Amino acid sequence: MLHRKRILFAINSLAGGGAERVLVTLLGGSEPWRTRYDIHLALLDDEPRAYDVPEWVEVHQLDARHKLLPSLTQLRTLAARLSPDATLSFLTRANIANAWAMAGRGRRWLISERVNTSAHLGGAFAAKTMVRMVYPRAAHIIAVSEGVVDDLAVNFGVARSRMSAIANPVDHRRIAELAAEAPAFTPSGPYIVAAGRLMPNKNFPLLLRAYAEAAPEERLVILGEGPERGALEALARALGIADRVDMPGFAANPFALVSRARLYAMPSNAEGFPNGLVEAMACGVPVVATNCASGPSEILACCPRDAVRGGIDVDAGALVPTDDISAFAAALTRTLTEPRRSICGEHARTSSLAYGVERAAANYWARIEAALNAPLTLPAPTEIAA
Repeated sequence: MLHRKRILFAINSLAGGGAERVLVTLLGGSEPWRTRYDIHLALLDDEPRAYDVPEWVEVHQLDARHKLLPSLTQLRTLAARLSPDATLSFLTRANIANAWAMAGRGRRWLISERVNTSAHLGGAFAAKTMVRMVYPRAAHIIAVSEGVVDDLAVNFGVARSRMSAIANPVDHRRIAELAAEAPAFTPSGPYIVAAGRLMPNKNFPLLLRAYAEAAPEERLVILGEGPERGALEALARALGIADRVDMPGFAANPFALVSRARLYAMPSNAEGFPNGLVEAMACGVPVVATNCASGPSEILACCPRDAVRGGIDVDAGALVPTDDISAFAAALTRTLTEPRRSICGEHARTSSLAYGVERAAANYWARIEAALNAPLTLPAPTEIAA
């Protein structure tokens, strides 16, 4: 019997989040490869799982407790025991741990970068230095958008030949099933919906201010939890809209709510690839999004971010500058107006079909297999920027 090569995926945990949902979706779409490879998954942190993993994937639960050093040591111990032929990690801490776990083993390790790294790390000098040291040495980096590729090349010294952009998958069949379920929360009238972790880079204060300025008849529903909840609730009160804003928290099935909304709003200052935006489009909901780094312009306008000057109406809704309250408010008003809302919703659904699970899984496995078959080399010194 031929030896089947072993592939180890790694991520911080499967607690609720976009990267976690994407990884599980990709694993579900990887069934055609299970006859060729033994597929394993390492979870660095022992947290409740929001998503189910296919039963044929062997899961290894670690307990790093959100800390870097235990992540490094525990994943390296697991790699020594499993001896994977290749690894692929998701999220920055898992990516750093992946590099350490595979160091000196003579095997390929790949990483998937889910965010615009510069925007995500901000002024975290130590973290940025670590990324500059580690990322250029990966066999390959799979970024979620061309904007993320550009950022890694310009600001972190990663050779473009070692990177490719693969958009996140959208499971249209599963979304349709979940959208048909009864929502766990029912707003008291027609509504606009937004979703995401309540944290600064999602910029929900912009949405609240734009909503107050536009003053639509629809309510505003913000799905998600996070450290900014108290500040957002206080801002809603200060703007006099608290009685028209619902914040029901994390939704295990957001699609039941999103699919029934009149519009999906994404006010982010930074995204790697905005999963929620494409998933809302798959629900047939028109969208208003900021032209943040990175992803929205590629999805909505089919062009690089800097090719979009100011705000524009697009087939699926509208794309507006970041931190522009009046532009966002005006876009909300325009996109909610019939018949534009219905036309945008249909365009949104059609456009989302480009992000199918089968295509994304095939693209990911093509990169893994290319790395397995390529000569094992480290980047030349000139490829590692200071």
